[in-house]
Amino acid sequence: MKKLGVSLICIGLILLVLLNVDKISDKLIMMLNYENSKKITRINDYYKEENYNLVKNTTSFTPYGKQDIINIFYTLINNRQNDYTIYCPSAYKNCLKDLNEISKSDTLTHINNYVHPFNSFTTIDTKIYETGEIQLKINYLYKEEEIKEIEEEVKKILQELKIDDIDNDYDKLKAIHDYIINNTKYDTKENTDNTSAYTALVNHLATCNGYTDLMAIFLSKMGYNNFKIATTKTENNKGHVWNAVYYDNSWRHIDLTWDDPVSSDGKNYLYHKYFLVTTEELITADSNITSKEHEFDYTIYSELK
Repeated sequence: MKKLGVSLICIGLILLVLLNVDKISDKLIMMLNYENSKKITRINDYYKEENYNLVKNTTSFTPYGKQDIINIFYTLINNRQNDYTIYCPSAYKNCLKDLNEISKSDTLTHINNYVHPFNSFTTIDTKIYETGEIQLKINYLYKEEEIKEIEEEVKKILQELKIDDIDNDYDKLKAIHDYIINNTKYDTKENTDNTSAYTALVNHLATCNGYTDLMAIFLSKMGYNNFKIATTKTENNKGHVWNAVYYDNSWRHIDLTWDDPVSSDGKNYLYHKYFLVTTEELITADSNITSKEHEFDYTIYSELK
């Protein structure tokens, strides 16, 4: 009888565990995610406290929907984390599917546009396991020595332009806009080596990525809330990126690339056609142009609707 009683107790315990396996596994997942989240201890100098319509900083690393995954990615990139492991809870049935879709879509590129350029990534290596474990390895664009060199150069330029002596935002922003254009040429060969703020400063050559990153670095250094806007690459559109800045109580566009046109006569030109324009003014400025490079996704960059 004693053996029978012990057996019944064991069976009962097994049934109890089986009936509550999801709750138990979810508890373990929450504990693992909590322990993992404590690794994010160093908020670097380029962490952005701002939240946006698409992305928000989070302290919860257990996802229960697509927006949670997006916020987790933003927080990790915004903190310049290199390695991280996320665990999907059983309650989120489409977790692995959604994460796989996000990692293979342009969503990560758009998330990347909201962080400081120094925290922007080049690639994210993602390993997804059926157990609900997702291992991330994030590789960043700017090396520490490049960041230091850019910071020193930016500080020197701000002093040369006497930005602190300028008493209004328009002229401050115009001074930076004009300086970058006057000291940078568009790389018509679109060399992949000239796609960063570093090459814009050092080689004085850049594609739209270099112009935009450098402007974003200046904007952040000067205390302006800003992010980058990108069009999605399609068969008929190679893609484009430019700046958004919060100015005069509204979001405005700045496109240095298009204000620094490549001329057929070899002369240097400086325009202000795409400087601090509203979305309506951006569309108007493009009215006689066949290019679709300013057609951005309003659901992603909804601040600029």
